[in-house]
Amino acid sequence: MSLVVVGSMAFDALETPFGKTDKIVGGAATYISLSSSYFVKPVNVVSVVGGDFDQDHVALMHQRNISTEGVQVKENEKSFFWSGRYFNDMNSRETLVTELNVLGDFDPIIPDSYQGCEYLMLGNLAPQVQKTVIERLTERPKLVVMDTMNFWMDIALDELKETLKLVDVLSINDEEARQLSGEYSLVKAAKKIMAMGPKFLIIKKGEHGALLFNEDKVFFAPALPLEEVFDPTGAGDTFAGGFIGYIASTNDISFENMKRAIIYGSAMASFCVEKFGTERLKNLTQEEIENRVQQFVNLVAFDTVLQ
Repeated sequence: MSLVVVGSMAFDALETPFGKTDKIVGGAATYISLSSSYFVKPVNVVSVVGGDFDQDHVALMHQRNISTEGVQVKENEKSFFWSGRYFNDMNSRETLVTELNVLGDFDPIIPDSYQGCEYLMLGNLAPQVQKTVIERLTERPKLVVMDTMNFWMDIALDELKETLKLVDVLSINDEEARQLSGEYSLVKAAKKIMAMGPKFLIIKKGEHGALLFNEDKVFFAPALPLEEVFDPTGAGDTFAGGFIGYIASTNDISFENMKRAIIYGSAMASFCVEKFGTERLKNLTQEEIENRVQQFVNLVAFDTVLQ
């Protein structure tokens, strides 16, 4: 099933309690496409990079059947760059440097070969850019999934609400859900947000798992307790990639199948945090993925007899 992924391809410099990196490849589209490539082929990426972007990484994407035909290369400009420092709890972080560079005036171009896609994953970008992508598709996809963040709620709330009317699934964290809805209760928050347009809402809670809402139905997926978490950067995007990749591979957009997709997304995210950047996502095996999913199943499986 055809999948288009839109988002940033970037450089990150990271510092965590376990070490630090120089510039390494990151960006929402990078994590989403690598993660989803384990489920569906090809993955078609729409993004923009500067002439400084790592061509070895582009070659890796091609090896994983990720098409970069929709990636604009601005030879005389620099790629998006973000630098951050994580604190001891690994849930909170400090942004040290943000350089938009080529992302500052990103005008997404959809190649003809990407048209007619059945699944669209909009990584975290300006809401107007996300809306432009949807409007430039000649046919509406079967499912449109969107990620966003509190930054856009702060500076582009009206544009965000307009874009929300056009999507089927919104993926945000608990803090963002509360900000967008004005409600502390995540159940009340979900109802308000789904009234804005999305039929489904995913609320990510970091090391405490994720919630899936649809109408009056709720599903909770735990996070896998891991011995070591080296770097949470990209975990949310890796989750999104596993989610949309599984959905596309099964071609089933029912609530029941989305529950399974949440588990597969969580499994992929659990790999991502085990090493810095995209390192862990480069050479996974299907056996590793299935074993990790089974660990999630074992985590919540129990028998009981109700009196």
